[in-house]
Amino acid sequence: MRNESSKEHWDKVYTTKGPQEVSWTQDTPTTSLEMIHALPLSKDASIIDIGGGDSSLVDHLLDKGFYNLTVLDISIKALEKAQKRLGEKANQVKWIVSDITHFEPKTQYDLWHDRAAFHFLTGSQQIEKYISTIKKSVTGYLVLSTFSTSGPLKCSGLPIIQYNEQTLSTLVRPDFEKINCKQIDHITPFDTVQNFLFCSFKRKY
Repeated sequence: MRNESSKEHWDKVYTTKGPQEVSWTQDTPTTSLEMIHALPLSKDASIIDIGGGDSSLVDHLLDKGFYNLTVLDISIKALEKAQKRLGEKANQVKWIVSDITHFEPKTQYDLWHDRAAFHFLTGSQQIEKYISTIKKSVTGYLVLSTFSTSGPLKCSGLPIIQYNEQTLSTLVRPDFEKINCKQIDHITPFDTVQNFLFCSFKRKY
């Protein structure tokens, strides 16, 4: 898929569908929050949410007192939804519209969080660029979530790559070491089950 087509796809999804019409909606991103709160992060930690879209993760982090937050998504429509929901609080967040494979961070991050964006990168060059960006810009921790090998093969009509604990851990070595991995069943708004793998990692080098 061309980058332009990918952007058009996600803009269309967020323009034409509400939260209860997309599979990834969570009222509360419980597993992400649990894994983030298990890390020794200060309230001024620099945190970026990759593919954050209109996820409520940023809402919860603001409520917990974190204030150095960035949300990146390929779709401006997704970010506009999140900004509208947050109202004046949106001014406390840095919003970046970018294809992650084109993202060149101008800062370093204490935490890189990604729930279900990475698994859409199916080309080897895309994957290598993503991992290279992490290794250059993350000084602290990763929380990465993808469909597991028991999860779907597609999402939003697009192919994905499934991961297990070993394949995901191998990608970020030797720069990062695994802290914890677990598989979670996500119940979609249409009462179907999607099995996710969540892993947290700590910077070694």
